[in-house]
Amino acid sequence: MTDSATQAWTTLPALMYHSVSSVAGPLRDLAVPPERLAEQLGALTAAGYRLVGLTEALDLLGAGSTEKMVAVTFDDGYRDFVTAGVPALTAAGAGATLYASVGHLGGYAGWLGQWSADFGPMLTWQELADVAAAGIEIGNHSLIHHPLDVLTPAQLRDEVVRSHDELEQRLQVKVRSFAYPHGYNSRRVREVVAAAGHDNATEVGRRLHTPGEKRLAVPRFQPTPDHTGADLVALVEGGGSTLVPTLKQAAQPGWRMVRRLARKAGRNLT
Repeated sequence: MTDSATQAWTTLPALMYHSVSSVAGPLRDLAVPPERLAEQLGALTAAGYRLVGLTEALDLLGAGSTEKMVAVTFDDGYRDFVTAGVPALTAAGAGATLYASVGHLGGYAGWLGQWSADFGPMLTWQELADVAAAGIEIGNHSLIHHPLDVLTPAQLRDEVVRSHDELEQRLQVKVRSFAYPHGYNSRRVREVVAAAGHDNATEVGRRLHTPGEKRLAVPRFQPTPDHTGADLVALVEGGGSTLVPTLKQAAQPGWRMVRRLARKAGRNLT
């Protein structure tokens, strides 16, 4: 990014949605009902924000745009995205990036264990192609949704490269954006993601993205069903609390070691 482009913007809010539905139980916050999603998108638009996918937002800002923008992203690739998410985005005049968990397409979110059916089925390949044809950016969310930072080099490459290449070959689109499963990444993971052909990627972060930060670790806020439209505008404009992101970042090395040891014992901690 050039110096002039860096000076043209100060922050980029990015949003991380999952299912467009209503569920009860421990995964409730990962599902935003269609009417709430419509309210949130409408409030952001009314507040003067242009809603676009992540790659488009980064490209526009890198070219010197000073527009108020919010990057809108959806993780996993549930079928409710095409039945409820796309209509809400279309009504709001919004773009978005959908990150597909390639190895789970046509099935269920197996990484959720006993809650794998809570959000319903995943998109099929044909439905994902329909989403791409509707103008939604398709991003990569890996093959089997494993935490990538505790995998062996061979497993990591397989998760990232196979999913990227299969998306490009089957959809005939350029796949530039990646979302780390569960948000976990490391320098080694980011290098593999970049080498596979992605030029930007997202983590969780729960804060604003700023100039000079890595395009391969863009932080996102997570809207919940409890966020009204006004709440979400306030979160985007206020930037949220910095305490939790700081504490989580400090804890990452130790938590990664715990997860690596657990994986050797046959458990996947997320």
